[in-house]
Amino acid sequence: MNAAVNRRIVIVTAVHAPSAAFLPDAYKSLREQELPGGWEWHWVIQEDGFTDGVAPYVPDDARVTFRQGRPGGPGVARTVALAHADGEYVKVLDADDRLTPDTLARDLSVLEADRTLGWATSRVLDYLPDGSTAGFPGDPEAGPIGRGALLDHWKANGFRAQVHPATLCVRRDLLLALGGWMALPASEDTGLLLALNAVSRGWFSAEVGLLYRKWEGQATGQASHVDPAEREARMAVVEARARALAGLRWGHPAVG
Repeated sequence: MNAAVNRRIVIVTAVHAPSAAFLPDAYKSLREQELPGGWEWHWVIQEDGFTDGVAPYVPDDARVTFRQGRPGGPGVARTVALAHADGEYVKVLDADDRLTPDTLARDLSVLEADRTLGWATSRVLDYLPDGSTAGFPGDPEAGPIGRGALLDHWKANGFRAQVHPATLCVRRDLLLALGGWMALPASEDTGLLLALNAVSRGWFSAEVGLLYRKWEGQATGQASHVDPAEREARMAVVEARARALAGLRWGHPAVG
């Protein structure tokens, strides 16, 4: 008799050498997750480049796959990692962040219970260098997020989404249908989030699902991230893609 085959959630992490030292913390938070019966996780770590600076921090664990590729930014690294995403769901975990207990189980519970939901997100706390945490104002009500609900709020609030794309858990087939993350130097995860919301309902959990590390080397803290000309171009293409998708007669689940 064949042994039962577990269903799988794939955690995708893009990493470059400066953030590699945080991988053991991310791994610890992953090992502490308790999944529902019949489920297992597979962690795919994709280095954005070819260096000797990441591999020493990659855990020796059969559930972990490590790959390298030519540099193109975190969105490219995550999208390339989908070649090894052999599960029904894909969960984002940035190299310098940490999952909170039961996050994966909550994501799976929500998405398994309602097949009309394409993705799930959760509340985030900033994880500060002194070990303290800080929340964000303006989280939406816990529960379903209707198609298209995020775009207008994002544009009206300084291009800040109501929910954090770093907490995303998404159906793999829907992620692939949208082409993965956007080919942008930054905001690629927000672009994906708004594209997902343009074609599918989502979910927001009020329980904290992620500790978002703040440190001086993080990409979003660099001056180039807020360069006005580049930022304007990024926001324009993120919005245009979401609106174009919303205008199509296509969605998840399939619409007539």
